[in-house]
Amino acid sequence: MASAVDAAGDPIPTSAVLTAAAKHIQFRCQEENVAFLKCKKKDPNPEKCLDQGRQVTRCVLSLLKDLHQRCTKEMDDYVGCMYYNTNEFELCRKEQEEFEKKCPLE
Repeated sequence: MASAVDAAGDPIPTSAVLTAAAKHIQFRCQEENVAFLKCKKKDPNPEKCLDQGRQVTRCVLSLLKDLHQRCTKEMDDYVGCMYYNTNEFELCRKEQEEFEKKCPLE
């Protein structure tokens, strides 16, 4: 896996990318995720929560783009390791540490 973004610079949200960025997603997109989950709990009809789902997606894609711009090499290394090792955190701790050092939770 060469990069976490496409030629246009837009994030490619593969499982390795989303898994590598999970802590950041939890931290930065918590409000959007909670609103979506509350909506789903209130009304199981998928159509009722499309707006909240779009907000979650928008937040995650914006975050991924920001992370890739701020720490390209570290993110690519971590995502590449996760991809190669089928998302096994234990096999990518070194890359995770470098990624989190360069792009700490904000």
